[in-house]
Amino acid sequence: MNVTELVGLIAGALTTIAFVPQVVKIWKSKHAHDISLATFALFSTGVALWLVYGLRIGSWPIILANGVTLALALLILMLKWRFRD
Repeated sequence: MNVTELVGLIAGALTTIAFVPQVVKIWKSKHAHDISLATFALFSTGVALWLVYGLRIGSWPIILANGVTLALALLILMLKWRFRD
Protein backbone atom coordinates (compact mmCIF):
# COMPACT_ATOMS: atom_id res chain seq x y z
CA MET A 1 0.00 0.00 0.00
CA ASN A 2 1.39 3.37 -0.97
CA VAL A 3 1.05 6.66 0.91
CA THR A 4 -1.71 7.91 -1.40
CA GLU A 5 -3.87 4.85 -0.72
CA LEU A 6 -3.18 5.14 3.02
CA VAL A 7 -4.29 8.78 3.01
CA GLY A 8 -7.42 7.75 1.09
CA LEU A 9 -8.21 4.99 3.59
CA ILE A 10 -7.74 7.29 6.59
CA ALA A 11 -9.83 10.05 4.98
CA GLY A 12 -12.55 7.57 4.08
CA ALA A 13 -12.56 6.07 7.57
CA LEU A 14 -12.87 9.46 9.27
CA THR A 15 -15.65 10.75 7.02
CA THR A 16 -17.51 7.46 7.33
CA ILE A 17 -17.17 7.23 11.11
CA ALA A 18 -18.62 10.75 11.32
CA PHE A 19 -22.07 9.30 10.54
CA VAL A 20 -22.07 6.77 13.37
CA PRO A 21 -23.00 9.28 16.13
CA GLN A 22 -25.98 10.44 14.05
CA VAL A 23 -27.23 6.88 13.61
CA VAL A 24 -26.82 6.20 17.34
CA LYS A 25 -28.60 9.44 18.27
CA ILE A 26 -31.58 8.69 16.03
CA TRP A 27 -31.78 5.11 17.26
CA LYS A 28 -31.65 6.08 20.95
CA SER A 29 -34.05 9.01 20.69
CA LYS A 30 -36.41 7.27 18.23
CA HIS A 31 -36.70 10.69 16.63
CA ALA A 32 -35.43 11.90 13.24
CA HIS A 33 -37.52 15.00 12.69
CA ASP A 34 -34.46 17.25 12.37
CA ILE A 35 -32.91 15.14 9.62
CA SER A 36 -33.53 16.55 6.14
CA LEU A 37 -34.96 13.87 3.87
CA ALA A 38 -33.93 15.79 0.75
CA THR A 39 -30.38 16.29 1.98
CA PHE A 40 -29.85 12.63 2.85
CA ALA A 41 -31.52 11.45 -0.36
CA LEU A 42 -29.20 13.66 -2.44
CA PHE A 43 -26.21 12.69 -0.31
CA SER A 44 -26.99 8.98 -0.68
CA THR A 45 -27.27 9.36 -4.44
CA GLY A 46 -23.92 11.14 -4.57
CA VAL A 47 -22.25 8.50 -2.41
CA ALA A 48 -23.72 5.75 -4.58
CA LEU A 49 -22.20 7.45 -7.63
CA TRP A 50 -18.83 7.72 -5.84
CA LEU A 51 -19.09 4.00 -5.13
CA VAL A 52 -19.73 3.28 -8.81
CA TYR A 53 -16.77 5.51 -9.71
CA GLY A 54 -14.54 3.67 -7.24
CA LEU A 55 -15.62 0.33 -8.68
CA ARG A 56 -14.96 1.52 -12.23
CA ILE A 57 -11.41 2.69 -11.45
CA GLY A 58 -10.69 -0.11 -8.97
CA SER A 59 -9.85 2.15 -6.04
CA TRP A 60 -10.28 0.24 -2.77
CA PRO A 61 -10.20 3.34 -0.54
CA ILE A 62 -13.06 4.87 -2.54
CA ILE A 63 -14.98 1.59 -2.70
CA LEU A 64 -14.70 0.81 1.03
CA ALA A 65 -15.38 4.33 2.28
CA ASN A 66 -18.35 4.93 0.03
CA GLY A 67 -19.80 1.45 0.49
CA VAL A 68 -19.90 1.86 4.27
CA THR A 69 -20.98 5.52 4.07
CA LEU A 70 -23.82 4.58 1.73
CA ALA A 71 -24.97 1.88 4.15
CA LEU A 72 -24.96 4.38 7.04
CA ALA A 73 -26.74 7.08 5.00
CA LEU A 74 -29.40 4.59 3.89
CA LEU A 75 -29.79 3.46 7.49
CA ILE A 76 -30.40 7.08 8.51
CA LEU A 77 -33.01 7.37 5.75
CA MET A 78 -34.68 4.15 6.94
CA LEU A 79 -34.70 5.39 10.54
CA LYS A 80 -36.16 8.71 9.39
CA TRP A 81 -38.97 6.78 7.70
CA ARG A 82 -39.46 4.44 10.66
CA PHE A 83 -39.61 7.24 13.25
CA ARG A 84 -41.61 9.66 11.09
CA ASP A 85 -44.19 11.82 12.82
